[in-house]
Amino acid sequence: MDLFEKLKVDRGPLGKHSNVEEGYFMFPKLEGELSPHMKFRGKEVLTWSLNNYLGLGNHPEIRKADAESAAKWGLAYPMGARMMSGNTSQHEELERQLAEFIKKDEVMLLNYGYQGVLSIIDAVVGRKDAIVYDAECHACIVDGVRLHMGKRFVYPHNDIESLEKQLQRATKLTEETGGGILVITEGVFGMTGAMGKLKETLALKEKYEFRLLCDDAHGFGTMGETGAGTAEQQDVMEEVDLYFSTFAKSMALIGAFVGGDPDIIKFLRFNMRSQIFAKSLPMPMVEGALKRLELLRDQPEHKKNLWTIVDALQSGLKAKGFSIGTTQSPVTPVMLNGTVGEAAALAYDLRENFGIFCSVVIYPVVPKDTILLRLIPTASHSLEDVDRTIKAFEAIKDKLKEGHYRENELAKAFKE
Repeated sequence: MDLFEKLKVDRGPLGKHSNVEEGYFMFPKLEGELSPHMKFRGKEVLTWSLNNYLGLGNHPEIRKADAESAAKWGLAYPMGARMMSGNTSQHEELERQLAEFIKKDEVMLLNYGYQGVLSIIDAVVGRKDAIVYDAECHACIVDGVRLHMGKRFVYPHNDIESLEKQLQRATKLTEETGGGILVITEGVFGMTGAMGKLKETLALKEKYEFRLLCDDAHGFGTMGETGAGTAEQQDVMEEVDLYFSTFAKSMALIGAFVGGDPDIIKFLRFNMRSQIFAKSLPMPMVEGALKRLELLRDQPEHKKNLWTIVDALQSGLKAKGFSIGTTQSPVTPVMLNGTVGEAAALAYDLRENFGIFCSVVIYPVVPKDTILLRLIPTASHSLEDVDRTIKAFEAIKDKLKEGHYRENELAKAFKE
């Protein structure tokens, strides 16, 4: 069979819906100034789908710093990978300030979060080593694990008893191979909002020998007393061996970083293929990150405003009988029972008739007959936005319960 013909027939679990939803449910265009109120297909919508937790993306000081840096340097400088010709004093200063902020001895700047995590895993573990990871880890971690040519063991989400059993299996294996063990979890899980059990995981070091990589993409800037992340909140930053975060959430920017022991960070500098063989971050991104870190660190009111909205939204939803799972973070999942077709009809109703835009997550990301409406509160939202959203959600929940969406034409189009 021709390779491309096969792809046309089997478009994958999400791609099979592309004829119905592309441009609306997938690859939608939100237009206008970055804010909670944007335009979708010509109509203003209240959006809860922007990972702009602290509202820095359109902050006037940030916009000014971004514009000035772009005017000064353009987007080309520096050219080349950092190892060859793309290093600058500004790149090194950003690393120094990040290390100081998260209280790690050294930090390495990375071009992207996704490729960064994947490449860290690829560099750290070899054929003789074993990986033990949480079942709900992000796709970038799963892809990194797939690259691993040694053994991998997965445990149910946040199940410490199961984690210990997998560590026992991994320990037995690595005693035979002469390898080591890398445990991977997240600080905040992006779909459910639950915190990873870092403290309980690290306590297992008393019985087993392993190193811990924590992906804290959703925790950096939002969690902990200073915003240094989930490891700070759980008071275990010193024990976390590799602390990773992206700039794509609280910093509203491209880029990422990993912090840890100087010898290990040095090893990564010379062995992470995604950095050795890729152009370094352009100067406006680096100087923009420095400015964002300054505001994150020196203006705690952004995090305070975020949590005012988070608390109002989550407490308000729970008071109205909505299930928001086990979230302990700004990530706010609202779980409803319904088919993929009902999810599509419900989301259309929310956008067109209530002016609410949020991410709608369906199978296979969540179990069948589950609809997950994922809300991302930000410091830029208002309490009026929260009230409006809760009222809209009450209305669509009633419609869903009454079967209003079941025979909708859009729902029929999604029937498998």
